[in-house]
Amino acid sequence: MSNAVRIHHFAKSGHAHRALVFAKLAGIAHEEVPVDLANGAHKSPEFLAMNPNGQVPVMEDGDVIVSDSNAILVYLARTYAPDWMPSTPIDEANVQRWLTLAAGEVAFGSCAARLITVFGAPLDVDFADATATKAMQKLEHGLEGRDWLVGDRPTIADVANYSYTAHAPEGNVSLDPYPNVRAWLARFEALPRFQAMPATAVGLVAE
Repeated sequence: MSNAVRIHHFAKSGHAHRALVFAKLAGIAHEEVPVDLANGAHKSPEFLAMNPNGQVPVMEDGDVIVSDSNAILVYLARTYAPDWMPSTPIDEANVQRWLTLAAGEVAFGSCAARLITVFGAPLDVDFADATATKAMQKLEHGLEGRDWLVGDRPTIADVANYSYTAHAPEGNVSLDPYPNVRAWLARFEALPRFQAMPATAVGLVAE
């Protein structure tokens, strides 16, 4: 394996931010490789050889290539930051449950809502908003009486759900009804080496 992993990313992608912010939080040596989506760099033969889906992020670690943001989190945690992935079966199962939320209702909710406002994606606004509400309610309930989603310290479950939840207001999804979520976001952002994803002045953020 190389001395530093390479993370191919796009600055305003919450999926890519998951991989980048985790590498920073966990102190994993890494190189950031911006991908020029506007000019189709993600559709180049070189990029498609790494990820046939043509999506960021993609991680290279020597000869190892991993695409899909949640898969990258699992790989990096298992390889370089085991404290971020619980070892007991029940806690690991609970991490997987939250990864599923991130890949499901968060992706089709606040992520989709943000894609509409920031990038003009032709998606269903009402469906995205309703799905975002379901995800927020699950996070709010899951954080009741606890600081982190699984166990007593942050895990990749928190990382996977952070970016699009924090930026939900850009997609006109308010965080006001969710005090547990807002407190959790503040705790996450207070972690050493945290780096925010660039904000976009759209949606509720523009008001």
